[in-house]
Amino acid sequence: MSKRCSKKIQISLKNPMQNFGKEIRSRWLLDEDVAFLNHGSFGACPRDVLVAQSEWRTKMERQLVYFITVEAPVAMKESLTKLGAFISAKEQDIVFVDNATTAVNAVVRSLMPTFKPGDELYTTTHVYGAMRKTLHYAADVTGAKVVEGVIPFPIQSADQVVEVVKKGITDKTKFAIIDHVTSPTALVYPIERIIPLFKERGIPVMIDGAHALGMLDINMERYGADFYTGNCHKWLYAPKGSAFLYVDPKHQKNIHPTNISHNYLTSFKSEFDWVGTHDPTAWLSVSAALAFVNEIGADKMRSYGHNLAIDARKMLTNAFGSHILAPEDMIGMLATIALPGNPSEHDKHTATLHDRLRDEFHCELPVIVLDGTTYIRISAQVYNQMSEYEQLAAAVKKIYG
Repeated sequence: MSKRCSKKIQISLKNPMQNFGKEIRSRWLLDEDVAFLNHGSFGACPRDVLVAQSEWRTKMERQLVYFITVEAPVAMKESLTKLGAFISAKEQDIVFVDNATTAVNAVVRSLMPTFKPGDELYTTTHVYGAMRKTLHYAADVTGAKVVEGVIPFPIQSADQVVEVVKKGITDKTKFAIIDHVTSPTALVYPIERIIPLFKERGIPVMIDGAHALGMLDINMERYGADFYTGNCHKWLYAPKGSAFLYVDPKHQKNIHPTNISHNYLTSFKSEFDWVGTHDPTAWLSVSAALAFVNEIGADKMRSYGHNLAIDARKMLTNAFGSHILAPEDMIGMLATIALPGNPSEHDKHTATLHDRLRDEFHCELPVIVLDGTTYIRISAQVYNQMSEYEQLAAAVKKIYG
């Protein structure tokens, strides 16, 4: 290896004994005046990881051609190897992509030639909107039909999800996308019980784990999914523009990136590694993000976030006089909360609720509309603490009187 290629980019770790909550918040660039309860939408990248990315960019611009053609491939393989170890996947079975939507498009568009009129593309009513539209695009082009299993919400147990999916599979089902953690309702689906329902009938199934990576302890070997994607920029703390796609080896020769470039039909890995000129530093910085996770402790991070989400949900639900929408074992580090009062009265607030919470009360979180009912969704990250949710409770109560 060239000496120029051997120098490593190292993340600078600070005070590994730091407590979570307010004490660790300074590790991010977050505005101190905002109760940032929306890590789930785009993530939030720690300062240390941003520094690592900046160092990669500086290195790239010093000798761009050498970096892109020699150094970056080595560093990317190293980053993927570390990510593979974190999710129990082989490096040769995973590739970097910009985001989960890119991954889903790559798989769906690659499989589209196999879809024909009358075929069914299966998902559930809690699917992320971009994935739903990707399936509808495939259906519009091929004549296939999108079928959505109706998942109840509120929900009593994971068994209900399994039963809905089981009943929705037919002889016409040719492909499925199932969420690992749903975006609108923040439910952790029991994918280890769902995947076999498709596999036993030879139906390819893709798991959309956009929120799962970091939030949950992922084990690709145990799942047995045909395809899986997860965002690194959300709960794994990597920079925006970093995600992974896992493809079972039996499918790799048929899966291509949406951007076809010089490496078409060379190999699964090489096709995805080069999709045209772009900034690869977000991918290379996944190593730094993993170092940050290891420093604070993955298990401790998940335990803190889960417990905070449960406690904050209980407090908010009591404050609003509403009700719990899902059992604790279906909650990770996200929770969706019913608003106070009669749902039919929410319409007058829905259009402006997000902006009012942000602009008047300095609370940043998404407002969700599902089946005509308005909810709010909270994230519970290591930099959050209960006082922020109490601030949110006071704001919502003031808006709703």
